[in-house]
Amino acid sequence: MKDATGELSMTAIAVVAIAAVGVVFTTLIWPSIKANITRSTYCAQAYNCVDCDDKMCTCTYIKEDGNTDTVKCPKQ
Repeated sequence: MKDATGELSMTAIAVVAIAAVGVVFTTLIWPSIKANITRSTYCAQAYNCVDCDDKMCTCTYIKEDGNTDTVKCPKQ
């Protein structure tokens, strides 16, 4: 019976650890990944890139609603 209790405790610890990793991922890591994906999508659709420095340019893209907006894209 002691072995079963120990296994239950280890299972509970594993579940809590997995949940903690999930919380850290969704609150800290996923937002930056999502922002990079969104910016990459906008940069792929960008035109009229101006104000370039060594690495970045300010470009214009068309949003889904038809309006234009600006985004910082890597210099190509």
